[in-house]
Amino acid sequence: MDGDIVMMNIQQGKYYNLGQVGGVIWDLLQNPSTVEELTDALLNEFEITPEECESQVIAFLEQLMKEQLIQSA
Repeated sequence: MDGDIVMMNIQQGKYYNLGQVGGVIWDLLQNPSTVEELTDALLNEFEITPEECESQVIAFLEQLMKEQLIQSA
């Protein structure tokens, strides 16, 4: 889907379109990562300020946790 990651939570019957940036984060989460590591990786790929990037990464991770798609260690 134009580079976007789309996934389905079978238990909840919900589809999620993570978008391009969300897809990059999802791929990075295949290995345990800190917010700082995720932010650094995104800063190397996208033009965004470090503060805005970190804020958006945290918000995205919080949404994934709310939807029970990830859990923190």
